[in-house]
Amino acid sequence: MKIKTNMLLLSFALVLMNCKSEKETEMKEENKTEQESPEVNETQWKVLFDGTSTDAFRGYRQDSIYPQWSIEDGNLAFTPGGEGNKDIISKDQFTNFILSLEWKVSEGGNSGIFWGVHEDDSYPEAYMTGPEIQVLDNEKHPDSFVAEGTHKAGSLYDMIGCPPEHINPAGEWNLCVIEINQDANEAKVSMNGTQVMTFPLHGEEWDEMIANSKFTAWEGFGKYRTGHIALQDHGDKVWYRNIKVKELD
Repeated sequence: MKIKTNMLLLSFALVLMNCKSEKETEMKEENKTEQESPEVNETQWKVLFDGTSTDAFRGYRQDSIYPQWSIEDGNLAFTPGGEGNKDIISKDQFTNFILSLEWKVSEGGNSGIFWGVHEDDSYPEAYMTGPEIQVLDNEKHPDSFVAEGTHKAGSLYDMIGCPPEHINPAGEWNLCVIEINQDANEAKVSMNGTQVMTFPLHGEEWDEMIANSKFTAWEGFGKYRTGHIALQDHGDKVWYRNIKVKELD
């Protein structure tokens, strides 16, 4: 009788283990689908830079791209010259979208990623209208140590700081994903696979953020819901790659 009871218990345990294994497999498959779903249909993405052409960009208030921006080993590289003010913008404009790109900055370097850039002679620089996600060497650039961390890499510049543990150091690639949804009044920023912030794009909370920043008296800053994407010349060597945009319905 004891042997028969033990065999029944063993059979029951095996059934439970099999059910648990099947459940774990189902959960893994569900999670895999959720994680991979944004990438399933690559035709949804508009490629701005794939390592072979800079045709999707031009200089801010220019007809062509500045020669300081070139292709190096399949990367979009900025090599500073003597003049400065050589920001580039996407030829197309966007309203609701996801921007995905990778960046790598030189030692002590600084650059930036803008959206909502309004091109006009009354705004000599792209940063006068476009909010910025900072590109920076957190270890050696002076901006990293001021403004309560809101000038560190990955930050919404001068407004919301990005935790530095989500940033790779100078000379290493960082994946930045920026989701801008003007209709939903929500922005999301992820660095290297981790969402680091969300914030509104207009309204009282956005206005308060601007009022508490260096942009409080900037007439056109953050006002344009449709605009260009821009990459900044801040006088330092910087590289970008795998730049693509997916417009949101």
